[in-house]
Amino acid sequence: MRVLVTGGAGFIGSHVVDLLLKQGHEVSVVDDLSTGREENLNPGAKFYRLDILDARTGEVFERERPECVVHAAAQISVAQSVRDPAGDARVNVVGSLLLMEHARRSGARKVVFSSSGGTVYGEVPGAPAAEDVPFNPQSPYGIGKMCFEYYLEFYRVEYGIAYTVLRYGNVYGPRQDPHGEAGVVAIFAMKTLRGETPTINGDGKYFRDYVYVSDVAHSNRLCLERGDNRIYNIGTQTATDVNEVFRLIAEAAGFTGAAKHGPPRHGDLRRSVLDVSRARRELGWAPVVPLDEGIAKTVEFFRTKLRA
Repeated sequence: MRVLVTGGAGFIGSHVVDLLLKQGHEVSVVDDLSTGREENLNPGAKFYRLDILDARTGEVFERERPECVVHAAAQISVAQSVRDPAGDARVNVVGSLLLMEHARRSGARKVVFSSSGGTVYGEVPGAPAAEDVPFNPQSPYGIGKMCFEYYLEFYRVEYGIAYTVLRYGNVYGPRQDPHGEAGVVAIFAMKTLRGETPTINGDGKYFRDYVYVSDVAHSNRLCLERGDNRIYNIGTQTATDVNEVFRLIAEAAGFTGAAKHGPPRHGDLRRSVLDVSRARRELGWAPVVPLDEGIAKTVEFFRTKLRA
């Protein structure tokens, strides 16, 4: 299948590209390298260095004629979305709409969209959040993800373009940015490997659903042929707090110090855990990499980077 991956030089997108190429698909990548990295690009994919807001992206669609679009490009920072809601919407809503217009004009049959579990559901205490939990986004980033999900349904009804929405938990693994505001596993891994002491916000009892990036890539691959016009949570259905994440990272990195605790970060959800039973049932997808193994692999990736 001809697949165009937006954000294909980014953390998640590059793993999707690798897997699709391995499976024999013809892959093209659109990425402006604002947060993606050239070193993440698979040489087997055609690469176009373009912002999704750039009109020339339409020319790429006309040239490549993708049958399916995996849309992983985004303004990825929740904190940045709070500082600049209009900028966030310009990329994550308007940019995504421009892609849908390109997809429509070039005859794409389907779009697989990287959405977000925690940011569209907001705080969901108790049982893991299923896909029918009401929207309650607490940030412009989450609002933008929610908004585009509605647009996908519009394009299905109006133009017959199928979609699958994948609402991710906290994705972690190799290639995640260790210098950003999010991505606690990458940030802590790099700090501990350097012998620096990580800072845990507040008491560290912030529970998340950590899912390894190869499992996320696998969910995207399955959606090329399954899950039309459906929404799926992609996580592990397991709650892990930041204190436990630090313990596992320190163990893998050989770090013997204790973490520092700083002030709590305003707006952080206490609990975000996803019910993934629909994905198991309908996609045949399930996470296969346990947290301790995934963290060990991630720490080893950053250890290798530091030695290079």
